Amino acid sequence: MKNEYKFLNQINFPSDIKKLSEKNLQKLSDEVRLEMIDAVSKTGGHLGAGLGVVELTVALHYIFNTPKDKIIWDVGHQTYPHKILTGRKDKIKTLRQGGGLSGFTKRSESEYDPFGAAHSSTSISSALGIAEANKLSDKTNNIIAVIGDGAISAGMAYEAMNNAGASKTKMIVILNDNDMSIAKPVGAMRTYLAKLLSGKIYFSLRETLKLITSAFSKRFSAKAGKAEDFLRSAMTGGTLFSSLGFYYVGPIDGHDLDVLLPILKNARDSKHDGPIMIHVKTQKGKGYSYAEKASDNYHGVSKFNVSTGEQIKNSTNLPAYTKVFANTLVKHAQRDSKIVAVTAAMPNGTGLDIFGKEFPERTFDVGIAEQHAVTFSAGLATEGYKPFAAIYSTFLQRAYDQVVHDVAIQSLPVRFAIDRAGLVGADGPTHAGSFDITYLSTLPNFVVMAASDENELVKMINTSVDINDKPCAFRYPRGTGIGVDLPSIDEKIEIGKGRIIKEGNKIAILSFGTRLKDCLIASENLKKKGINITVIDSRFSKPLDENLIWQIATDHEGIITIEEGSIGGFGSHVANFLQEKSLLDKGLKFRSMVLPDKFIDQDKPEMMYKIAGLDFQSIEEKVLDLLNSNIVLKKQK
Repeated sequence: MKNEYKFLNQINFPSDIKKLSEKNLQKLSDEVRLEMIDAVSKTGGHLGAGLGVVELTVALHYIFNTPKDKIIWDVGHQTYPHKILTGRKDKIKTLRQGGGLSGFTKRSESEYDPFGAAHSSTSISSALGIAEANKLSDKTNNIIAVIGDGAISAGMAYEAMNNAGASKTKMIVILNDNDMSIAKPVGAMRTYLAKLLSGKIYFSLRETLKLITSAFSKRFSAKAGKAEDFLRSAMTGGTLFSSLGFYYVGPIDGHDLDVLLPILKNARDSKHDGPIMIHVKTQKGKGYSYAEKASDNYHGVSKFNVSTGEQIKNSTNLPAYTKVFANTLVKHAQRDSKIVAVTAAMPNGTGLDIFGKEFPERTFDVGIAEQHAVTFSAGLATEGYKPFAAIYSTFLQRAYDQVVHDVAIQSLPVRFAIDRAGLVGADGPTHAGSFDITYLSTLPNFVVMAASDENELVKMINTSVDINDKPCAFRYPRGTGIGVDLPSIDEKIEIGKGRIIKEGNKIAILSFGTRLKDCLIASENLKKKGINITVIDSRFSKPLDENLIWQIATDHEGIITIEEGSIGGFGSHVANFLQEKSLLDKGLKFRSMVLPDKFIDQDKPEMMYKIAGLDFQSIEEKVLDLLNSNIVLKKQK
């Protein structure tokens, strides 16, 4: 499609955009939109949010002098148009692929990405930090934060606005209001923003020139003064943002370049001391009919047919872990009216949309607010309810203080359903579930489980329903199970008890989580070499099955632990137990296989596990290394 573009072919960097006349910027925007649709149709990825900010992206790079002027994008999945216009056009079809472009902003990828973002609601905080650094360094470049796609619902955004308003530091915040996040936004802020749009929403070019020309000036004409009063009045909604210390302008049409350009120019040239808020109304999925009509506006898509909008799904009859969780929870809730479900703006991603259809009054979507989600769940637990907080591992990190202080210390029975555990493929290191085993297993009185397959996941959910005196967590990966039969919801696991899958001798592998499948492949390969190993599904990182570990420690020459998590987790707890019981002093060999001490870039999951050294070949090598460790040590001496 490249040769069909009259204007985009001329654009390699934002400086090239400035060579175009304003009347051609909409044509450039149309071509950027087509290129983005074409690229994502081949790679999959985040589509709707980027389609909604094409004109805004073009306008920002046209008016501001990037990269000297810095644009900080909130939630990096809005930035595909930005990548196309900032020297990455020729690589855009490598999005989210191994060795290709990240799906989010990334400092090491481009000087036009001043701050990396994949989790939401960080833009105002980071932009204020950059703006304050500029003030200290006597720099005069502009700092622009673009926050939207539901990110304004998070408390961190308000902490930042409160600080920014008090600082009197100049920065520009673009509120990209598309009435969406990943799902429909929730909460009072959504209602508030809707009220802002209930009056006169958009200005024509003529009105804009009349009303806005002097709006940022210290001195106003009578007409301009009235314009300012109108823009900042409660009728149009500036009250909250003005109270926080922002100069509020809007709402304006984020797809009308005739309006965007003069307002951004005035904001750029303003001598106003303090932050400026420009409220921009956009449409998620703009310009692609199938995205515009979709309930989630094609937030995240697999590869798709551009002509029909049909997404190309991997053909498999294997059940997705997320759906197994959701369907099992529904069955329990049909029996137990105390079961409730909590999500932080991820009903579809966590499967709680399924639960919500069955039990709308017992489903709580609190918005992009993981901290609140955890403490809200704790409050429910104090009143005898059984909250299941379904949160991705990477997002639960954002609420760790609440997990410790509000749940663990009070020993409240909040049940954490931790989706996307382990490496996640195309979303890369920002979304990998690398640390939850470690950060939860350190907490006293916490039950931490990992499912090795979908059958085990059901049993762990069943078990968690009856844990009423302490918090618990069960983790499971992105993607599908292995195709085993599912048990009834009455089948449970004894707390802290693992299971022996295959009995051998000399070396025993303690697997925690879904690496069990690779352990069994490795064991079959080693058997062909005359080496029979024991394979155990440990099930629990906390409490450990100490009796089982003691047994295999006395019956085997060596133990290997393996987990899809960082150092400090399951393997570290096993090592501590062995050390405390002086089992390592008796000649027992021990190795721990964990994620390496680095962040692994996006790739196919199987390649990521190979890079991490957690695939079946790496397990085989670790067993052989352990068996030969005495010889190796002698050679080293």
